Amino acid sequence: MLQTLRNAWKIKEIRNKLLFVIMILVLYRIGTVIPVPFVDSSNFDAQFGDTILAFMDTLSGGALGTATLFALGISPYITASIVMQLLTVALPYYERLAKLGEEGKKIINRHTRVATVILAIITGFGYYMLLKRNGMLIASATGKGAGWTFFYGLVIVTCFCAGAAIVMWLAEKINESGIGNGISLILFVNIIAAAPSFVMKMYQLIKTATGNLDMGASTAGFAANYTGGEGTSIGLYVTLAIFFAVLILFVVLAMTVFSIFVTGSERKIKIQYAKRVVGRKMYGGQNSELPLKLNMSGVMPVIFASSIVSLPATIMMMLGTSQTSGVYKFFSPNGWFYPLLLFVLIIAFAYFYIQISFNPVEVSNNLKKNGGMIPGIRQGRPTAEFISKILSKVTLMGALFLSIVAVLPIIAQPLVISPVIEALLDPFFKASSYVTKDAALASAVNYFASTFTFGGTSLLIVIGVAIETERELEAQLTMRNYKGFLS
Repeated sequence: MLQTLRNAWKIKEIRNKLLFVIMILVLYRIGTVIPVPFVDSSNFDAQFGDTILAFMDTLSGGALGTATLFALGISPYITASIVMQLLTVALPYYERLAKLGEEGKKIINRHTRVATVILAIITGFGYYMLLKRNGMLIASATGKGAGWTFFYGLVIVTCFCAGAAIVMWLAEKINESGIGNGISLILFVNIIAAAPSFVMKMYQLIKTATGNLDMGASTAGFAANYTGGEGTSIGLYVTLAIFFAVLILFVVLAMTVFSIFVTGSERKIKIQYAKRVVGRKMYGGQNSELPLKLNMSGVMPVIFASSIVSLPATIMMMLGTSQTSGVYKFFSPNGWFYPLLLFVLIIAFAYFYIQISFNPVEVSNNLKKNGGMIPGIRQGRPTAEFISKILSKVTLMGALFLSIVAVLPIIAQPLVISPVIEALLDPFFKASSYVTKDAALASAVNYFASTFTFGGTSLLIVIGVAIETERELEAQLTMRNYKGFLS
């Protein structure tokens, strides 16, 4: 990939596109730190650190947790894009627009922008109510000061909506004048931006300061809960911290290598071209291959599925639904329904993307026009059915790969990570006058489990976007380095 970047940088046109993308992403990151007036979100992590909003905060690059201008991030634009793409299949009007070419695409994009603004207004108002309900606004904005509550709320919601519109505009500018997909690249930058804080969190977990473990709070209150005293507790925590840091690093590297391998895998269908005599020359007679990539849909099914599956819990939280209610627990990431729905939606979106991006009938017709055929398969409809059958199997394998990588870390924490940590720490805990053994043990287990968990969805997005961008760069290089007949 580094060699591809070096080669691309040498070509002025591609270099200008890369610089344009970098400029847009820098502008986006600046917007994630511009504060919205009348908001104080300093206790966001304390209230929503273990909820679905923590995942949404990661996808927004930390803007949601700090309630900045780009707090809504790219989510409204993603949701609007999903709705419009589904409408191109469900409604004949949008289906006709999709077949009109560039003019129809412009109309669909215009409707997508309108849907994005509508969703941004709804989401922005819901987020404002969430901030107001949890005491994250200044006193006057809640009606306890000057009384201009409506004005403060209007300003906050307008800022959120304006930020979502700007993010949509930035993503479209990348699509028009840059390299890569705007939505994917913005999500990529957001996830990468959270990496330094994660590394710092691991560093703070394993470092020692003046003989006490730095856990973000003093351990003096819990020293009585350890059977071996404070010295044993410090050694135990440091040992476990190093162990889990190495383990997570190994798992991430293994999943990265496996993801790159699967993404580059393909099923090749042999194509044989008949000999044709045109004038005084003979064409054809050679053998070729039709490659069908295992993960042809890329990372977009994961992005779309993650946005859809997080909507119910996000809406309920913004409406003030209690986190202890049965409905919220049912849709929360800690329940069984969330990973199951994510698994199913990734598979569904993978097939949906294949249906709108690859047409076996068109491929079959092109082969027939050029005198190509699959050995043992008749031309025309049998060829289209054969390609469709192979494509369905390949898509299923690629969708299962995406689903497993995305869901595995979610179910691993409650089923594997937390029980293992609890089993390791249980012999070293006892009851004390401060807190019971179960409460102290549960606090320690939750601390380690929440610190050393990683998102398979985030990992897939990062790997997928990097690979797709590299492929586009290679395609641009190939096109510009192609030597014509006269060169």
